[in-house]
Parts: sequence; C-alpha cells; structure tokens
Amino acid sequence: MISLLRRLSTSPPLLMEPGNSCVGSQRLLALAQQLRLYKPPPFSSDDDIEEQRNEEIAHKVVSQVGFAESNTPIAQDPERFTPRRAAVLLCLFEGDAGDLRVILTKRSSKLSTHSGEVALPGGKTEEGDKDDGDTATREAKEEIGLDPSLVNVVTVLEPFLSKHLLRVVPVIGILNEKEAFKASPNPAEVEAVFDAPLEMFIKDENRRSEEREWMGSKYLIHFFDYETKNNKYIIWGLTAGILIRAASIVYKRSPPFVEQNPIYKVPRVVDRNTTIL
Repeated sequence: MISLLRRLSTSPPLLMEPGNSCVGSQRLLALAQQLRLYKPPPFSSDDDIEEQRNEEIAHKVVSQVGFAESNTPIAQDPERFTPRRAAVLLCLFEGDAGDLRVILTKRSSKLSTHSGEVALPGGKTEEGDKDDGDTATREAKEEIGLDPSLVNVVTVLEPFLSKHLLRVVPVIGILNEKEAFKASPNPAEVEAVFDAPLEMFIKDENRRSEEREWMGSKYLIHFFDYETKNNKYIIWGLTAGILIRAASIVYKRSPPFVEQNPIYKVPRVVDRNTTIL
C-alpha cells in the first residue's frame, strides 16, 4: 500500500492531462482530485507492526465480518500474527442520471465460500503484483473482464479485516469511459455483474441491521436491499462495511445510522485456520 501511495502522490493527475482520451465529466475530475488528497489513517507495514505496536495490540480486537482495521486491531500472538493480504476494487463511474455508481458482482453459486453473495471485484495478492492497485485491477479483469487501462486508480482506503482474518485493502478507481466497458463475467467465479448508487450506503433507505453477539459483546451487521433490472440483491457484511466507508469519504458525511463495531478480543492463538464466527 505504501508503494501505491507514493506512486499516486508523485504521478501526474491522469484525468487532468491535456489530450487524455480518458477525460470524463467535471464531476469525475473533481472527485479524482478530492480522492488523491485523501490520506487513510496511519498504517504500519507488516515489518513495523511488532516494533511499533508491541504494547498497543495486546488488548485490541478483531471483527466478525469486516470492519476497518483501526477499529479491529489484532491481539499479540507469541509467534507474531501477519494477516494474509487482498485488495478489492471500488470502480466508480457516472450514471446516466448523473449519480455516482459502483460496480458490484454476485459470486457464483458454485464457489465453496461466500457462494451467491454480493462482492466487490478483487482477491488475494499474488507475487507479481506491484501494489494493491495492481491486485485489485488484475482481479477485476479476471473476474468481470474490466480492462485495467480503463480504470484510473486514485486512492486506497484503510484496510479491513474479514472474518477469516484476511487483510482487505479497498482501492478506489474511476471509470471515465463507461461505454468502453462490456462486462464479461468469469462463470467460474461470477454469476452476475451490476452497479448500484454509491450514495445509498450512507442512507437509511432499504437498510436493515441485525444485532449479533459473540463472547458477551454485541454489534451490528448492516444489510442493504437493492433491486435492478428485476433482480434483487442483498449487500452486507464486509462489502457493506467497505461501501459505507467509501461513501462517507466521497460524500464527506457520515451515515445517519450507527455502525457499532464489536469490542471483543481475538483468541489467544491465531493462525491461518482461525475464523471468527
């Protein structure tokens, strides 16, 4: 993530270059400039975690289905716990009505995990990826046929932790030529590709929540019901949490509902098989 932030801060603003064929609307230009100035909360690299957070992490927590990592810190493990890394792409574009929209997928019902659930395009980091932007755009191409050259990566958000203790980095990219993107979902991974208005994730309409409890602590999980082209989708958990955070940053306002993070501690021994249920 650090290398990506450095590249974003030193690269010329692609959307503003004269003659750039990807120049979009003034709203997208302004959004790109706004998001390039966004700085996620301070985040230490894996190599610095033990040294800088030795005292701090002893009493922190891990989320159930995806909360910002700053709200879900990791308890110290004798053998040092390092989460596996992944990235997801929040690909934003301007809809026909002038609203900001985000591309989402419905995972294949044949997958062994999270089958049939709504997700953002993305996946685990691979050896050849230069940064989180590379991971997110590579996975988006593999899953839905989105050419990385069509996506202008403008910023990354603070990492989230999944219930499988996977560190997920949200990458925000802007799609200026939406007509150039023709979805071609990989049937082995994706059942459907659709888009939704980003602003809906900081509104109370079509939202519900469930209170759950683990080890005596209560917290909320948010569900957003969405219908488009006679298809109904439920957006919840990690994906909903990331979209709530992204919408709050883009629109510069907090949601009118309580997010309520969990406050329980992670088990003493944490390894790759640990799952918070």
